[in-house]
Amino acid sequence: MPNAGNSVKIAGLGKYLPEKILTNRDLEKLVDTSDEWITTRTGIEERHIVDNKPASFLGAKAAELALKRAGIKPNDLDLIITATITPDCRFPSTSCFIQKAIGAKDAAVFDVGAACSGFIYAMTVAQAMVGGGFYKNALVIGSEVLTSITDWTDRSTCVLFGDGAGAAVVVPVKSGHGLLGFHLGGDGNLGDLLMLPAGGSLMPASRETVDKKLHTIKMQGNELFRIAVRVMVECAEKALSKSGLTSSDVDLLVPHQANLRIINAVSKRLNLPKEKVFINLHKYGNTSSASIPIGLCESYEQGLLKKDKIILLDSFGGGLVWGSMAIRWI
Repeated sequence: MPNAGNSVKIAGLGKYLPEKILTNRDLEKLVDTSDEWITTRTGIEERHIVDNKPASFLGAKAAELALKRAGIKPNDLDLIITATITPDCRFPSTSCFIQKAIGAKDAAVFDVGAACSGFIYAMTVAQAMVGGGFYKNALVIGSEVLTSITDWTDRSTCVLFGDGAGAAVVVPVKSGHGLLGFHLGGDGNLGDLLMLPAGGSLMPASRETVDKKLHTIKMQGNELFRIAVRVMVECAEKALSKSGLTSSDVDLLVPHQANLRIINAVSKRLNLPKEKVFINLHKYGNTSSASIPIGLCESYEQGLLKKDKIILLDSFGGGLVWGSMAIRWI
């Protein structure tokens, strides 16, 4: 019978980054920019990019590692949830392709579209479905091929994005451990600040939309910066409050890796010193929904996720949407 009194924990983490690296020096040859300009304004030094592979390929690679570390076979998976804004196609879902690739034939499969907050949104769904006793486990993935929707002639955006995937295996745990609390939010009135205009039912693909490059990311960066810092701080504080915590209880913040100045401003307002903030933005750029699970995986690999430590996840993305989550590591 379902049991809403349970929570969930992460039993295994995995990541996958394509081998090919595009540095800031490489971008100097493509657009009118410089390594100094990119690094100073974003904190990004390089990013990984994939050659002719879809989001499901990256997601499956990350999933296989997460499953191995969790000690769970694909055939024993109940549920696969993939967060992505760069799906293999409109349908079937990217989760369907991942299910096929890893051989998880008995799993329910669907995708979540919440941009850079997608992984946290997907984790809250896993909390409800696994913590509620409806499924015994779930595989939560963030996978993006952002270079497939990047305008390589737009110097304000093409320097920001990279490809990658991260995955987490979620299983039940007694309440008070694992996922403690979360907060989600959004404001559709501000959706035009960060969007992919064409390709949906609002603006179907046509010769005109292709010629105008409306199938690539459009962003108003200065306005987003101001909003992102405010809502990420507010969202984090609400998630902590729902968990019976304050920022002084946080041992490690794993934020969405969009811009170093945003991360620094958020951590400063939360009174978190640099040693409590995980940053890998310089290596990967903005990987949207993949950035937090990649950061979590690298935190695990570096020995930063220790028993009973409080881990805070914090995100912001197109929609506009935001989400934060507090976890007591176990």
